[in-house]
Amino acid sequence: MARLINVGFGNGVNTSRIVAVVSPEAAPVKRMVQKAKEDGRAVDATQGRKTKGVIVMDDDHIVLSALQPETIARRVSNDSEYLTKEEDDMDE
Repeated sequence: MARLINVGFGNGVNTSRIVAVVSPEAAPVKRMVQKAKEDGRAVDATQGRKTKGVIVMDDDHIVLSALQPETIARRVSNDSEYLTKEEDDMDE
């Protein structure tokens, strides 16, 4: 089941497609983002704000977010906890 999390400004990302959530500060991540922009695989969800989190998707797309990686990871984690609780409720 596809679940979306808010990655800022009403933009959503399918949690089952997320591979990693990283900070944009490291040189390898900067190169990865630049290459994705050149190839048209970058999705800018920052609404013109500074990129603070980079979400790597399983189809090689990169989502740029104005949220901190910790915030995004917490939302993904809370979403998976919600799914687990929902599955438990269905078993009853």
